[in-house]
This record gives sequence, C-alpha cells and structure tokens, in this order.
Amino acid sequence: MSPSDGSGGGDRDRTDEHVERWLPVLPDLDPDIEGAVTRMKMIAHHLRRFRDQSLADYDLQRHEFETLHALAGRGGKASPSELANDLDMAPASVTGRLDTLAHRGFVRRTPSATDRRRVDIELTEEGRATWLGSMDVLGHEEYRLLGALDAEERRTLSDLLRRILLAAEDVQSLR
Repeated sequence: MSPSDGSGGGDRDRTDEHVERWLPVLPDLDPDIEGAVTRMKMIAHHLRRFRDQSLADYDLQRHEFETLHALAGRGGKASPSELANDLDMAPASVTGRLDTLAHRGFVRRTPSATDRRRVDIELTEEGRATWLGSMDVLGHEEYRLLGALDAEERRTLSDLLRRILLAAEDVQSLR
C-alpha cells in the first residue's frame, strides 16, 4: 500500500504528526483510537466554524438557530412545551427565545386549533428562509467533506459512528 492510494494508509494529516509526538510519551497509546478521536474532534471543530460563520452571515445567535431548527423539524408548527422538550429546556426559558424570534418576524404565535388555552408557534416564511439559508452553508461543507468518500464508504462510516454513539449513550444511561 502506498502512502497516497487513499485506502486508509493515504496522505498524512496533522493527526498523524500528533500521534507520532505522543507515542513516545505514552507507549500504551493506541494510535488508531487516538487518531480516530482526534480526527472526529477536528472535523467537529471545522464544521462548528462553518456553522458559526453561517450564523453570523444570517445575523442569528446559535440559540435562535436551534429554536428555528427544532420548529422546522416539527413541520414548522409546535407548542412551546414541545419545543422546550426538543431543546431540553425549561418552558419558561423557551418563552424568552420565542419572544425574540417573534419580534424579529421569524415566528408567530397562533391560538391552538385543538385547545383554546394553548398557543402554537409557527415558523414564518422569513424565519424559514433564514433557517434554510444558514443551514445551506453548513450543508454544502458537510457534503464537500463527505464527498471524499463514495456512497458505500459513507454508509459504512455512518454505521460505525452509530455503534460508537450507542456505546456513548449506554454509558450516559448508567449515570
């Protein structure tokens, strides 16, 4: 296998140098585990920078985007308590977010069709356009990065990451 054939032993990245620096210091270090974890962190950091730039370009705070995203994920309409649950927040905390988003014209409150004591939150066209626009930048970068893999490799990567995440979630449930 040559160093640039793209089959796992391909071109070197910064993580390879990182692992090489640490192996003499920590002889029991598993270079594959260290390499995988370090690369996941670096990719997450890279995507976070793109997201942050996209949010700045659309004049959105992260919490505003997260609220619009949760609302969009419910088809553009939800109750405040549903959003609070989706965002893992107290309902009173969501109210402040919704006030700000309503003031900006991104959401509107409407009386519930099923319970007149309840209010539903609806994503406005402006809110949807802002949410989609801010997602577009990050989405293009995600596709660009994962475009380094073919469809079968992307599926394999997704399956492997699912197994790792299930192990992480299992530990969280033990706490």
